[in-house]
Amino acid sequence: MTTIPAVADRLRERLARLDSAALADALDSLHAPQFVLPGIRARVPGAVACGPAFTVRYRTADPDPTAFRNAADYIDDVPAGSVVVVDNHGSRTCTTWGSLLTTMAGLRGLAGTVVHGSLRDVRESRELGYPLFSTDVTMVSGKNRVVLDETGVTVDIAGTEVAPGDWVFADDNGALRIPAALVEEVVTRAEAVDRTETRIRAAAERGSRLDAARARFGYARPWEAADRDDHR
Repeated sequence: MTTIPAVADRLRERLARLDSAALADALDSLHAPQFVLPGIRARVPGAVACGPAFTVRYRTADPDPTAFRNAADYIDDVPAGSVVVVDNHGSRTCTTWGSLLTTMAGLRGLAGTVVHGSLRDVRESRELGYPLFSTDVTMVSGKNRVVLDETGVTVDIAGTEVAPGDWVFADDNGALRIPAALVEEVVTRAEAVDRTETRIRAAAERGSRLDAARARFGYARPWEAADRDDHR
């Protein structure tokens, strides 16, 4: 089974302790280009997907009533730890992901799936706890409607480009893309954002005014969290 490098596993461990809000603040602090994957919603509540993107693009099948066209066979080539990012152009008319792919993804150790379009068999994915995100849900199969166009190419998710090597993080808030060149810095800054908000919350719970706690712990630039005396 193909796997991603060990450094990616270490990044994933750090990412797993964060959420998309902290990551969005970190990306904002770096003036990163459009990073939200618009319209993507969680289909398995509480599940988190994070890892390097394995991109998949579909196109409409050529009409031929005499031929059978399977939607795609690519899942066996996806490296363990990847997040599959499927671009079916936001289609709400047919699916590009269902229970068989969810089963295989779990067996192969994939980190989750984000579909710019529709998926089905949500109940099975919830029972397996597989991190699954999409624009929409429908029961209509993609067979004979769409076919695989390419894998490993830059895809456009409603205006946000995701390239192979970029990282994708998705949780109950939605999904975002972290440019490959910024992953380490984004994670470091997001960890600082998380520390800042934890300190502010703790101070408020001890009776501090919120405005005072925000000023004291650097809420305006939370990615610059420094060592401070949390108990004053």
